[in-house]
Amino acid sequence: MTTKKPMAKRMIIMLFCVGLLLAALFGFNLFRAHMIRKFMASNTAPPATVTAAVAGYQTWQPQLAAVGSLRAVRGVDVTTEVAGLVREIVFISGQDVKAGQVLVRLNDDSDRAQLASLQAAAELAKTVYTRDKAQFGIQAIARAQLDADAADLKSKRAQVDQQAALVEKKTIRAPFAGRVGITTVNPGQYINPGDAIVTLQAIDPIYADFFLPQRQLGQLHVGQTIAVDTDAFGNRAFDGKIRSINPRVDSATRNVQIEATVDNRERKLLPGMYANVKVDAGSVQRYLTLPQTAITYNPYGATVFIVKPGERKNAQGKIMPVAQQVFVTPGPTRGDQVAILKGISEGTQVVTSGQLKLKNGTPLVIDNRVQPANNPNPTPQEQ
Repeated sequence: MTTKKPMAKRMIIMLFCVGLLLAALFGFNLFRAHMIRKFMASNTAPPATVTAAVAGYQTWQPQLAAVGSLRAVRGVDVTTEVAGLVREIVFISGQDVKAGQVLVRLNDDSDRAQLASLQAAAELAKTVYTRDKAQFGIQAIARAQLDADAADLKSKRAQVDQQAALVEKKTIRAPFAGRVGITTVNPGQYINPGDAIVTLQAIDPIYADFFLPQRQLGQLHVGQTIAVDTDAFGNRAFDGKIRSINPRVDSATRNVQIEATVDNRERKLLPGMYANVKVDAGSVQRYLTLPQTAITYNPYGATVFIVKPGERKNAQGKIMPVAQQVFVTPGPTRGDQVAILKGISEGTQVVTSGQLKLKNGTPLVIDNRVQPANNPNPTPQEQ
């Protein structure tokens, strides 16, 4: 009996110790979980600094854009048909000339002397023919002699015309009105047929050649208005009209060539320049727009981060907004802007830069002191 009492007492003490140990373990786990939650709450991600813009509607004139090149309506390298020594350069480089204006004179002294000789021979043949014609009237000579005299007169006159044409070729004239370029030919220089003397370009108006994809053919027609600009004159645009559409599509590129006439009365545009061509196509459209930098593309589609009210307060006690990622359907682009067809509504504030460090729920600090480009008609900037 006495032995059983100490055994029961030890059993009770052991059970009490085990219960105390389990209670300690349970309390420690509760304390640890509480401390972890407290640590995580105090260790939330810092706010991300981004820029944001409000989505709004804008009216767009649909345009077809292309890069083309300018070409003279008429252009040629003036040359000579006959060889000769340059006697005189009559024009000034860069001068506007008229059709038929003398540009260069070659040495033609010997050719003119030969012409004078042939003219004298022709005069003599004419005199002989006139005299023999009178003789034939009184039956003094045969008909064969008169025919021979007539043939000789025609031959002499043909030789005169041929030599006169040669003398004329020694005077080189402008084949059409235009502007001459810079010449490297000098008086005293011997030139051969085909040697370029100077370039002559008719540049008012001027042609713009460009290509557009075949899918846009339905939006093109002859007489359609275009605007041409180049980097040489900043934002200035030159008006023109489509003059011709090639009836054949390039089978390699599936593009069609278009020729337009551009007003160049100030003669600022020059052949060979590249040009940005914009063709107005269709009626004015109204689109919800954002800067193109606002859109992030991934394998699942296009997304933007919108700015939503949050729960966390900053040091000043104000509630900080948070980011929320949403899918959107982008439409046509114009300059730095893109149209949004689906996904957001007018007035939605959208993050425009700094998206790479964002995820859903990230607190935001919006700093718009430096905004991304948002120009519908951007121009190259020189740094």
